[in-house]
Amino acid sequence: MRAMVMAAGLGTRLRPLTYGVPKPMVPVANRPIMEHILRLLRSHGFEQVIANLHWFPDTIRDRFRRGSELGIELTYSYEDELLGTAGGVRNVADHFGADPFLVMAADALTDIDLAALWAAHEANDGIATLAVKRVPNVSEFGVVIAGPDGRIEGFQEKPDPAEALSDLASCMIYVLRPEIFDHFPDRPVVDFALDVFPALLDHDVPFHVHAIDAYWNDVGSLPEYLQGNLDALQGAVAVEGDGTLLAESGGDRAAEEGDSGISGPVLAAEGCEIDPSSRLDGPLVIGERCAIGAGALVKHAVLLPGAEVPPQGVVAGGVLGRTGVLARA
Repeated sequence: MRAMVMAAGLGTRLRPLTYGVPKPMVPVANRPIMEHILRLLRSHGFEQVIANLHWFPDTIRDRFRRGSELGIELTYSYEDELLGTAGGVRNVADHFGADPFLVMAADALTDIDLAALWAAHEANDGIATLAVKRVPNVSEFGVVIAGPDGRIEGFQEKPDPAEALSDLASCMIYVLRPEIFDHFPDRPVVDFALDVFPALLDHDVPFHVHAIDAYWNDVGSLPEYLQGNLDALQGAVAVEGDGTLLAESGGDRAAEEGDSGISGPVLAAEGCEIDPSSRLDGPLVIGERCAIGAGALVKHAVLLPGAEVPPQGVVAGGVLGRTGVLARA
């Protein structure tokens, strides 16, 4: 089975983290988001994967190379000018051959059951099957309207909750049949939501939804990025972090009074210097080569590679890093 991960976007909503790196390379639990996606694909039997690149493409190539360390065959397609979500897929149509294929974002955090999505696609007569998830706040997402049989009837883009006709958000995870390229407009820049899916509706071409209960976070903002890391440590999403879970110490009284010690899950990568008089309260992710000074207090946070918490410093409920270091991680 073949798949494509969309990795060419600019990740503007996650700035300043993405000024120097592509969004798929921003770490969650000390691994790039894209690595979690590639591991997910491998675990579901997708061995041939292609990624489109644009923003700092060498950062992705240098990390994953040909994918052998992850047990996949990974190739790349560079876009000098962004071709849109669908245009980038059509640009590598030869990669997929004559069989159905999977397309998903390389910069969302999820543990979706891809086998169930694939089975749902095979069970319907549609040209495409879109993974969707019920969300409490539809105003942040593209919403999919579907009939009782799961056939897609329309879309709303970030609707006002009072006007929303559905609470199903598109996860940007699709199983597609090659015939879908027949419905692309004849221009290089093409978007699934703006061009392809409306064309399917206009021509009465059936395509369907597959609702998921799995974890899905599009990591579309800094609060969502922070929450994704905390969720990963607490087991809300099944991903494998990189580093060592530090043993708890100090006890309940130390935690109540802010004395030195460790509580909750604290994941620390290699090369960290943590003063024993500091206070660490998880969930907390500590990246490579971080330094935490004497008497520092750190809670519910992400320390990016090379971050430094000075003596007596406080970091709570946020992301701390150093300019330029993330790009060299």
